[in-house]
Amino acid sequence: MFGFAKKKKAARLIELEAPLKGKMLTLEEVPDPAFSSGTMGKGRAILPSEGKVTAPCPGTVVHIMEKSKHALLLEHETGIQMLIHVGIETVSLKGEGFHPCVSAGDKVSTGQTLLEFDLEVIANAGLSPITPIIIPDGQDLIESVEFTDDTASRASGPFICILLRNQ
Repeated sequence: MFGFAKKKKAARLIELEAPLKGKMLTLEEVPDPAFSSGTMGKGRAILPSEGKVTAPCPGTVVHIMEKSKHALLLEHETGIQMLIHVGIETVSLKGEGFHPCVSAGDKVSTGQTLLEFDLEVIANAGLSPITPIIIPDGQDLIESVEFTDDTASRASGPFICILLRNQ
């Protein structure tokens, strides 16, 4: 009526830092078909060089595995969620060697320590410390998910880039 054009909101890019130091792997390299098949979502994995998980972006801790403490779900301020799962079959440790530094509901900033874990405890149990970082399927806000190449150092810039749909 007045000639006002509807403004279309631009797509947003979310850049996630690597939540651990170590060597980046593709999901296909993860020795667990639940992750390597991609059925849980897109992602990458890191073979950690130290036992510390930090927030890859500002957000809210949605969930921490209460008894096993080996995995957590983090939500970016846009509502996009990501799963950080320390180790393969580490649920069997029943929390031994895992020390959460945050609780569900906590607001976190990029680089803040979320979880500390003992690489030696994982190795002594004969388990792999490979840590998948998954962007779960079914999140309608996501247009695409892209990954950086072969390093996973917190100082190297974005680890995963998520392009959000126009809203």
